[in-house]
Amino acid sequence: MTVNRSQEYIAGLVRELVKYPHETEWIEFKTNNEHPKEIGEYISALSNSAALCGKTSGYLVWGVEDNTHRIVGTRFIPSAAKVGNEELENWLLRLLVPKIQFKFFEIDLEERRVVLLEIGCAFRHPVQFEGVEHIRVGSHKKKLKDHPEKERELWRIFDQTPFEQMIAAENVPDDEVLNLLDCQAYFELLNLPAPERRTSMLDAMQAERMILRSEAGKWNITNLGALLFARQLSAFQRLKRKAIRVIVYKGNTRIDTEREQEGKKGYAVGFEGLIEFINALLPTNEVIETALRKTVPMYPEIAVRELVANALIHQDFFISGTGPSVEIFSDRMEITNPGAPLVRTERFLDSPPRSRNEALASLMRRVGICEERGSGVDKVVFQTEFYQLPAPVFEETGTNTRVVLFAPRPLNRMDRADRVRACYLHACLKYVNRDFLTNSSVRERFGISEHNKAMASRYIREAIDAETIHLDDAKAPPKFMRYVPFWAKTG
Repeated sequence: MTVNRSQEYIAGLVRELVKYPHETEWIEFKTNNEHPKEIGEYISALSNSAALCGKTSGYLVWGVEDNTHRIVGTRFIPSAAKVGNEELENWLLRLLVPKIQFKFFEIDLEERRVVLLEIGCAFRHPVQFEGVEHIRVGSHKKKLKDHPEKERELWRIFDQTPFEQMIAAENVPDDEVLNLLDCQAYFELLNLPAPERRTSMLDAMQAERMILRSEAGKWNITNLGALLFARQLSAFQRLKRKAIRVIVYKGNTRIDTEREQEGKKGYAVGFEGLIEFINALLPTNEVIETALRKTVPMYPEIAVRELVANALIHQDFFISGTGPSVEIFSDRMEITNPGAPLVRTERFLDSPPRSRNEALASLMRRVGICEERGSGVDKVVFQTEFYQLPAPVFEETGTNTRVVLFAPRPLNRMDRADRVRACYLHACLKYVNRDFLTNSSVRERFGISEHNKAMASRYIREAIDAETIHLDDAKAPPKFMRYVPFWAKTG
């Protein structure tokens, strides 16, 4: 649903709604009923019914006569309404679970005042107000629990409809589709010749299920199409908070923000620009190669690219009001996406890739943003080892997944936790490549000279004591001891 709502658009929408011969399960007309509790219950009922009917939104309209659908005007002024000392809109939002999108629009139509409440359809869970879920039965508002057949059907819809196939904008004309989506970029990213005819271009987008024919003969843009190829993500009400945010802080805390930028384009069409933007913000180091001084990024570009792509692909889009972020500090970089990980964080490197968003992940792979074969975590670990950086941290923080890359740090400034984590990930990387962690490989990982074998042995012992690695063969002589990650022995 596009976020830009001109007076002309709202007027046209109201005129279309009043053409319906009867109230539907997703449309309700009122004149002056402004009781806050009833409005909240209608938001719940119309949101759930919109999902049940396959609509992106439900509508509550004041100023329209119920039986005749004549525009008669209303005294209701939502912008001035309060419940106690709290504004009506905030009060409603506070009592809704989950927090869905809804917005009041006030217009003059036929010299009469009309108020339109546009309500986003329910997704993932039925919407409840004050702990009670409602539904529309015909033109009547009822409690959902009293209609188990509708409740079952609603849950069936939630289970069957992935986020990518939900509708971001409906009944969009051909020209407007091309204005909202960068269809040309789709062909460029796939190295395909762009068709000269507009209809052929739209057919190709339809074949990818990025747009679908609407009942009115126009187009519905799916979340998949908008997320990947939107010219402006802010043009889609439900997706504007899914744009990635890049934040640069002064120092190593979040106290002082130096710069903050929000992505504007869809993920596929904007990815290369996003990576270039992030790399331009990253601190650099000077290294000497073959007697020449060279400036290089503090973090390997391949690692940054893989982690940003993963954050976009694996996020939980059903968590509202938040999106992926990249935070840059003086000593580290944190990449966060909404949604708890689908596999244990300590198994990121070896587990087969899993995604909540298969269609989005598949298309992102096809356009070359990530690889088909896996999650790219092995690349990230390899790159940090190659540049002898501290090992990355993979962690679950509440309902988020976060990866932390650390700036270069000499070995004598790494603590025990850093060393244990590095040994564990080194063992994982070796094992998935059918190799083993050894004293020699640990020395290479940390840049330890050969005459300091005892230091490498001590770090291996720390990881064994932390139970992150195990000896592969207890009968092997010390010279041939080799080690595997804990799960290689325990599963």
